[in-house]
Amino acid sequence: MKYDGVEPVLSKEGYLNPSMREGEVLEIKKMANANGLEIPSVGVWSLWDNNPVSNDLSIRKKAEDIIERQLEFASILGADTILVIPGYTNCSFAKNPEKVSYDLAYDRAYELFFKLEKVARKYKVSIGIENVWNKFLLSPLEIKQFLDDINSEYVGAYFDVGNIMYIGDPSDYIEILGGHIKKIHISDYRVEQTGLGAFVDIFAGDVDFLEVIKALKKIGYDDYLTLEMLPNYKRLPELSIYSNKPAMDRLKSMYEKI
Repeated sequence: MKYDGVEPVLSKEGYLNPSMREGEVLEIKKMANANGLEIPSVGVWSLWDNNPVSNDLSIRKKAEDIIERQLEFASILGADTILVIPGYTNCSFAKNPEKVSYDLAYDRAYELFFKLEKVARKYKVSIGIENVWNKFLLSPLEIKQFLDDINSEYVGAYFDVGNIMYIGDPSDYIEILGGHIKKIHISDYRVEQTGLGAFVDIFAGDVDFLEVIKALKKIGYDDYLTLEMLPNYKRLPELSIYSNKPAMDRLKSMYEKI
């Protein structure tokens, strides 16, 4: 069993955290390379604790600092994209699920990413904003308009096909977002269930992966399909990595045949 790459995740207490120095970050790159793995992107968890569109200016500033650090680390690791949570308006599973007015959230997010575009350009690393149950930037037309307004090759979308299932059709979003898509997260979701338990192994849910692949081919996407999922084993959760490898191989085969 062999994957092609891995997406490290930045978090306050994680193996990749903001307090690390360049040499420590390079050790992660060396470890990945030693195992034949590329690092195409860098994720983040710390923004769930620091809302980029918070009503608290100090929290917004901390979120900005985290994203700048993420861009720096991605550059060191050789990644060309970071995954960013653009903000949330009232998210129950966030550390501080504050209520933020949608219009204020939009204005704050635009101001933040318009500013961070310059940092991304400096590091030559793209910012990919993710659709992630954050009650913000919900419509594909809204996301596209947001990215059109920023108008930068360094700010785009990190689209998760499973995350969108509770409100829309992933292939529809893919075709509308088109060239704005920087990276794709592969997850599956069972619509008759609710909550995080609805996320299941690839091909066990309701994502129409054939249509997803067709849409990706239509827009000319030719980059990583990154597996992201909650472990479906209460014991030995790492088995999810192995159990989903055949499904990912099948997706790759589908993409190559279409």
